[in-house]
Amino acid sequence: MENLSKRYGDKVAVDGLSFAVKPGQVTGFLGPNGAGKSTTMRMIMGLDRPGGGRATIGGRSYRDLREPLRRVGALLDAAGLHKRRSAYNHLLWLAQTNRIPKTRVREVLRLVGLEDAARQRAGGFSLGMAGRLGIAAALLGDPPVLLLDEPVNGLDPEGVLWIRTLLNDLAAEGRTVLVSSHLMSETALTAQHLIVIGRGRLIADTSVREFVRSAAPSHVRVRTPEPERLRDVLAAAGFPVKQASDGALEVYEAEADKVGELAAAHGVPVYESAVRTASLEEAFMRLTGEDVEYRGGGR
Repeated sequence: MENLSKRYGDKVAVDGLSFAVKPGQVTGFLGPNGAGKSTTMRMIMGLDRPGGGRATIGGRSYRDLREPLRRVGALLDAAGLHKRRSAYNHLLWLAQTNRIPKTRVREVLRLVGLEDAARQRAGGFSLGMAGRLGIAAALLGDPPVLLLDEPVNGLDPEGVLWIRTLLNDLAAEGRTVLVSSHLMSETALTAQHLIVIGRGRLIADTSVREFVRSAAPSHVRVRTPEPERLRDVLAAAGFPVKQASDGALEVYEAEADKVGELAAAHGVPVYESAVRTASLEEAFMRLTGEDVEYRGGGR
């Protein structure tokens, strides 16, 4: 997409957003509530008209795609089902609109674990089952591009592991996979690349590892009975040192081996030495803290 913009009255939902999603990897699409993720995905799928710029799939807008289910599959709203139709019939009418054979309906139902529920009405599905049916619809045309908005909503632990494995398998086949999520821990396990936005603007377009490293550098945590002495030794060697609330030292810009060598050379006993790396959630909060639109109040 290129310089994509969208306003709702006086509110700017998306503001000059430009990025490309590459095939062969899972790309996590992150941002605080109100950041513009869902609006962006809706514009990609032609459900909202951009106020400026353009969103394309393989160089073409969604509305220009012939048999679009064969080009791109999307799950934007798990509740967007005809509640009186069975799971099978819901997929069948979608298949018929894009000349997809009936046999594919059974294949995707089996793939998402709904084969035994094929004749049940979608209106009676739990949130997790509805999400599985939405994923089945996205996969129906065996498309090279997938856009999934919060696909793990309502899934149990087995379902979360299943979708994680499925997404990485699809990416390994060379497909383009964009996944929006609020679950940082799951994104860290699933995605290899990140697109992060805040207030409709691009904050980061980078690998998960680089995003975490740039937002919150790793450090060596050291516990010693002589923290002041070790701090002086490390500071003299040029390493930034902070003292944690529990008395342990946090040493930056240093390898754990080097810290251990300096402590040993100066006769400082060490009880614990471990490399600590920030989580994706910590990095996300540090980089998007100024872009949070809705905040809870303290008590």
